[in-house]
Amino acid sequence: MKPARIIILAVAVLSAGVAGFLALQLARGNRVKVTQAATVVEREPTVNVLVAKESLPVGSRLNNEALQWGAWPEGSVVEGLITQTARPEAIDELTGSVVRMPIFNGEPIRPEKIADANSRIMSSLLPAGKRAVATEISVSTGAGGFILPNDRVDVIMVRRGTEGNFLTEKILNNVRVLAIDQQIQEKEDGSKAVVGTTATLELTPDQTKVMAVAQQMADRLSLALRSVADAQEVDTDAADYLLSGGSGRPSIQVIKTGEIVTGESAETQK
Repeated sequence: MKPARIIILAVAVLSAGVAGFLALQLARGNRVKVTQAATVVEREPTVNVLVAKESLPVGSRLNNEALQWGAWPEGSVVEGLITQTARPEAIDELTGSVVRMPIFNGEPIRPEKIADANSRIMSSLLPAGKRAVATEISVSTGAGGFILPNDRVDVIMVRRGTEGNFLTEKILNNVRVLAIDQQIQEKEDGSKAVVGTTATLELTPDQTKVMAVAQQMADRLSLALRSVADAQEVDTDAADYLLSGGSGRPSIQVIKTGEIVTGESAETQK
């Protein structure tokens, strides 16, 4: 074999060896980098917290099928959450309790959102200081039947004036509808319209007085459905001028030097 061919063959073999060596080193380097880049992720300890297994509307009652224990990060457990360690029999204990505010699937059960199992449903739904008052409605006075429980409405009174004309007055503002007839939640089949004959409203004691007077004075009471965007408006206003003395107290009539003085003027004259 000629010397030139021997030299070329030797160079080729040497080049192949160097290439193989470099490839081996590169592969080893990648494995080292991957090993160095890997980090150990430690999971935060968890505790079992009582959560809803499904979405629960207002007025529904809790049962074994609606509740379950769910893992919850130990560091995120706040006061009010029901843990399996503290109350292992909580599911049985809360069976039959009434849902006062909507609870969503997977949401922890909190005491302020439910009422005792022995409570009546309607009284359980009422916040402290509020009253439930019913008024008759129809399709024409109830927004065509599209008013649902938990909607917000204005109460409009229509009455005949002294000259035979009709007067319209908004006597209540942004009040919550507790129920339509005896339905306190949306229908399970997804239908939205609730055509009823009675609407139960959540009112303050003063609003209750105004409503009682308006039901006697009015030719018709209508509920005007409000947008959900207006839900933050004041809901304690009432047409106090419909009450005797403006605040429900009897007005005082005082006759002094031949003049009749009533209401605030009488207080001033004292």
